Amino acid sequence: MPTLAFIGCGNMGSAILSGLLDATRQSPTTAKITDFIVNTKTAESATALRTTYQADASRVTVTNGQNVRAMQEADIIMLGCKPFLAEGILSEPGVAGALAGKFVISVMGGKTPAQILEFILQGAETRELEKPVITRAIPNVAARLRKSMTIVERNSELSEDRAEILAWVFEQIGKVKFLEPEQVDVGSMLMATAALMCVPVDGILDGCVIEGLRRPEALEMTAQCLEGMAGLLREGVHPAVLRESVSSPRGCTIQGLHTLEKQGVRGTFADAIVNGTKHFRGEK
Repeated sequence: MPTLAFIGCGNMGSAILSGLLDATRQSPTTAKITDFIVNTKTAESATALRTTYQADASRVTVTNGQNVRAMQEADIIMLGCKPFLAEGILSEPGVAGALAGKFVISVMGGKTPAQILEFILQGAETRELEKPVITRAIPNVAARLRKSMTIVERNSELSEDRAEILAWVFEQIGKVKFLEPEQVDVGSMLMATAALMCVPVDGILDGCVIEGLRRPEALEMTAQCLEGMAGLLREGVHPAVLRESVSSPRGCTIQGLHTLEKQGVRGTFADAIVNGTKHFRGEK
């Protein structure tokens, strides 16, 4: 059974690890990974994680400042550090050798497998080492609730066994969608819509408060509306059809929609996706 090492374990890494631990407790016979190594930058973070996962101490080894050792002892490595720290971590002496031929999963935004490989090779004593197999997987904030949609980059170098492990890992925190490499940037930006949608939701709540609803009550009702809308969209109902089905002549809904259209809200959201995707690609 392979061992998975987390290099960096912030909010997203912790959500993934928690999902995997729950899955392996509930269905140990179908688990594809049962042992984990977590390496953090600081001793404080390591101490906090040991406390969080003390019930699984026999399966989760937590260290700090030992990136190379964690990579050496693991079969699969998940890069969960901040993107701006990636080059410094991956170019450390010994990393290229520790990762030679291994399976590397990056959950870092904005770093391609080619960039990650270049970082690794910077610290290599020789470029004749076997290269790791690197792929990107981009979960979203709902991973904490096991409701993530994780975008996974297709990689022709992945063996069937590794592809199955990759899918299994992220199925423990929600659903998985494989995309071609050229689609990953826009897919990653789409996963960020959870943050983008907070802007209209916040405005809706403000409007409700202005008109006399208490914010907690408005939030409860809005959350239920969004959950219901998600169910309808999942069934394949087009947003335009859904919008028209609840818009009566001279009704309040069409008045509200008209206000949004006059303000260019639809185009603004489209621009947000386009501009965010360009940023992922490093375009100005």
